[in-house]
Amino acid sequence: MLTDNGIQFTTPGAGGSAAPLIKEAIANGELFRAHAFEYVCARNDIEHRTTKAKHPWTNGQVERMNRTIKDATIKRFYYESHDQLRQHLADFVSAYNFGRRLKILEGPSPYVICKAWAAQPERFKLDPLHQMPGLNI
Repeated sequence: MLTDNGIQFTTPGAGGSAAPLIKEAIANGELFRAHAFEYVCARNDIEHRTTKAKHPWTNGQVERMNRTIKDATIKRFYYESHDQLRQHLADFVSAYNFGRRLKILEGPSPYVICKAWAAQPERFKLDPLHQMPGLNI
């Protein structure tokens, strides 16, 4: 997960994520103090990365993704409950991640990768569908 260095994500002045240190302290049974967000990342085995401080182009990546999510959810729909918002957000993120064209692959979306796996599974080490968030049934 990529976030900026805001106080809602990390301890001010920490110079990056402390999630690996938190995971180590949990494994060793040590007492520690941690930022709540980083603690949750460490407990759920989520890699937390932070953007470079005072570099607006990296912070812009985070802000642009936040805007994309808001435009597709809360600015377009009314939700009766948090559960309804959570479900729609999960659906949007799945659709976005599955349909987004990947620059690193020079254009194809994950859909194309899954199609290739269905046609030639011997070329893959892992089932790409099992790399998607959520239940792998």
